[in-house]
Amino acid sequence: MTSSAKGRVVKAFGNLLQVEFEGEVRQGEVGFVDIGKTSLKGEVIEVLGRQVKLQVFEDTRGVKLNTRVHFSGDLLEAELGPGLLTTVFDGLQNRLEVIAEQGYFIPRGVYVSPIDREKEWDYVPVAKVGETLERGDTLGTTLEGRFEHAIMLPFSCFSKVTLTWVISPGAYNVDTVVARGKDEKGEERSFTMVQKWPIKMGLLEGERVKPTQMMDTGMRVLDTQVPIMKGGTFCTPGPFGAGKTVLQHHLSKYSSVDLVVLCACGERAGEVVEVLREFPELIDPHTDKPLMTRTCIICNTSSMPVAARESSIYMGITIAEYYRQMGLDVLLLADSTSRWAQALREMSGRLEEIPGEEAFPAYLASRIASFYERGGEIELKNKKHGSVTICGAVSPAGGSFEEPVTQSTLAVVGAFCGLSRQRSDARRYPSVDSLISWTKYVDDVSAAFEHKVPGWGEMVRRAQKFLVEGDEIGKRMEVVGEEGTSLEDLEVHLKAELYDFCYLQQNAFDKIDSYCPLERQIPLFQLINHIFVTAFSFSSRDRAREFFLQLQSKIKSMNSLLFESNEYKELMAEIQEMIETARKL
Repeated sequence: MTSSAKGRVVKAFGNLLQVEFEGEVRQGEVGFVDIGKTSLKGEVIEVLGRQVKLQVFEDTRGVKLNTRVHFSGDLLEAELGPGLLTTVFDGLQNRLEVIAEQGYFIPRGVYVSPIDREKEWDYVPVAKVGETLERGDTLGTTLEGRFEHAIMLPFSCFSKVTLTWVISPGAYNVDTVVARGKDEKGEERSFTMVQKWPIKMGLLEGERVKPTQMMDTGMRVLDTQVPIMKGGTFCTPGPFGAGKTVLQHHLSKYSSVDLVVLCACGERAGEVVEVLREFPELIDPHTDKPLMTRTCIICNTSSMPVAARESSIYMGITIAEYYRQMGLDVLLLADSTSRWAQALREMSGRLEEIPGEEAFPAYLASRIASFYERGGEIELKNKKHGSVTICGAVSPAGGSFEEPVTQSTLAVVGAFCGLSRQRSDARRYPSVDSLISWTKYVDDVSAAFEHKVPGWGEMVRRAQKFLVEGDEIGKRMEVVGEEGTSLEDLEVHLKAELYDFCYLQQNAFDKIDSYCPLERQIPLFQLINHIFVTAFSFSSRDRAREFFLQLQSKIKSMNSLLFESNEYKELMAEIQEMIETARKL
């Protein structure tokens, strides 16, 4: 779509420009501010009669009164097609590796094609001449890495199309017309491998269904105490240094999903550089190939203009939804939504809107909710299921979970994985604090596990109960001492310590213990629950503490042994015999 609307700048407040225009302009439309030979991209966020407010995604130095503005007629869109994986974009979907060839600093007004126009893809047509297709139906396929990338009838095509011509199989670039057809009005339409979709509109063609599969991560505390469903939503709030980045690396590497979309929206440049350096070198344990082959990165650092943070998070979720429409499971990691919310606050202030709590806009909660609602599992026409699981990292100021962004997020997510600075400082990995964390998916996971482990949900609740009681007893012991605590209470406290030390904690430097698959977690968790329900008979507090220290040492050693190896089986039998002996005393 093209537009003949033009305008001129009449007011400027940072990167918010007030533009007087002629023609037709709509909410969300893209406009370009012309400064010499450079055009700066912006988005219309408010229409007031013959004036609009335009948020510009770049530095607005050089903008003057009457600076010319022209409008594209298009909304802020994502370009979707083969080639998105392995690529690093900014919030406007520019390929950063291409822009980087121009120097160390990204120049203003430089926009490159999101998808390589020269690369050829082996295209195999699926639809045949004479078939009538609807939006989202498959025209053909090509191989993107190890995934079959479906070239679909554009989602912007709301009319049924009867194909009149289909290209033969072969290698083509993304701009090659691969099919033609007539819509219901009789108009001829041509289709390539690329389509566009507005990033602030949800991309959903299919029926939403309730998530049925757990997203196992190989991290015992998440898979057991705070399980996540594929298509679910969860957040990881925590203060600086609590381990959010480390947790995201683990989720990217080990989560049982097909693709990972990582949105670095407003994080410090150092952290983003760390991600860009490490991801190409990380090996996907599921395929033994580089992790980047199934990853797409949207990169906006805190030094970039704040308006670009808002676009980056929507760009990431749109790409994730696109791959969901192919029947793939996608994990979206947004780091961090606090920086995104700060961008909303800054723009709200420039718009002179009535502020809400802590000067955040009054609509903060609805914006956060609308973002997380774009996750979920869908059933496609071909009965395949695809899902988008959303993880939002939250960086609350001062580590307070009472601030507005955290509270608005907790109101809509399905699970809360609270990170603790105390656990992080104590070198307890992962630093997810089970005492403050919660999940709404325990019953769903228990139903999915019923054929494998009957009563899984009951065991999880029992473990949580021991954690809470053990923590309360520990705090009491700090006041009255161990001597003022009954032997029964001490036993509960020691069982809770054992569970935390041997099960919830893992050794990130141990190749085996750093990733614990479900098949290994289940017998270990059953062993822990057996210890919970066993009534031991100790002659003294010293004997109880000595027994649990020995038990901790043995279980910790077993965690570093190959699963089902002879050494593992022997140590498991020794532990079980040790428990039975202590019970009979």
